[in-house]
Amino acid sequence: MITKHAPTSGVGTLGRAQRLHREAISRFRESKPAYLDIGLINNMPDAALDATERQFRGLLGAAADDIAVSLTLYTLPEVPRTDFGRRQVSTYANFDDLWDRRHDGLIVTGAEPRATDLKDEPFWGSLTRVLEWAESHTYSTILSCLAAHAAILHIDGIVRRPLGDKRLGIFECVRVSDHPLTAAAPIRLRMPHSRWNEIPEEALLACGYRVLTRSEDAGVDAFVKQRKSLFVFFQGHPEYEAVTLLLEYRRDIGRFLRGERDTYPSIPEGYFDEETVHALTTLRERALSDRREELLTEFPLEMAAGKVTNTWRSTAEGLYRNWLLYILAQKEQATRRRAKAADNG
Repeated sequence: MITKHAPTSGVGTLGRAQRLHREAISRFRESKPAYLDIGLINNMPDAALDATERQFRGLLGAAADDIAVSLTLYTLPEVPRTDFGRRQVSTYANFDDLWDRRHDGLIVTGAEPRATDLKDEPFWGSLTRVLEWAESHTYSTILSCLAAHAAILHIDGIVRRPLGDKRLGIFECVRVSDHPLTAAAPIRLRMPHSRWNEIPEEALLACGYRVLTRSEDAGVDAFVKQRKSLFVFFQGHPEYEAVTLLLEYRRDIGRFLRGERDTYPSIPEGYFDEETVHALTTLRERALSDRREELLTEFPLEMAAGKVTNTWRSTAEGLYRNWLLYILAQKEQATRRRAKAADNG
């Protein structure tokens, strides 16, 4: 069960009755460890904001079972937005309110890269402040894709490596470590990846990270590091829906046709059937010989959408269910410690 947490006004604007009511709810939630308060910092581009929120809300809802999950939405204020995007995030909680809150868990999405050096991204300062906050104010934090790359750079100085081409597709991964997050996970699993950079596994291991899953073709998939909070890193995207890679590939073709990128995008690996691959290859040949935006209307969207399937959903639900259960266990332990301290006091 999952609910959306509406933005609230600052404490100074609340009447005494409202404050007492909120404090009572807070005490009630602390006394009910089956309630989890999760924050989601959605940094995706404007066109992907709603889809990303839907993906995480659906995944958390499916994974929660009987755990009541409240989801509060934020975005890093420096992520570039159009007027449309600013209207979309105007319904989110005020980012500055985060510093005075404590979430049981936090999810930080990636963002579309704009700078070669992550430290040159406009949101670098806010993101690194989130990382420091999360260590002391969450039981566990998930960092996805670019957010994962930024986190390891900030924490341990590990620099991601650029790839020759975008790593896009569904890749077979192997579970290489036993951990509460991978409990009951299959030895082999499939996971979507979409990124321009990779992380050297040897650098992660040298800095004390624990790799949970890896792919022979895509490299490290999921890994963790225990700090005051358990930091969980995904290079892949377990939250993706069946058509997410399809829509992303179509977007990239459009960028090529409009001259916004120099190279024609490679077909996602392990994703399409032979008929769709043939149609996409034909489109590619036409686009390379007659580059114009109108060709995007020939993209076989309807045919492809009817054939792609979400082969990673059960694994994704298992990972997030284990994450929620881990947080719940940590919260229960903290509640017992506080109760014991109060009794001894």
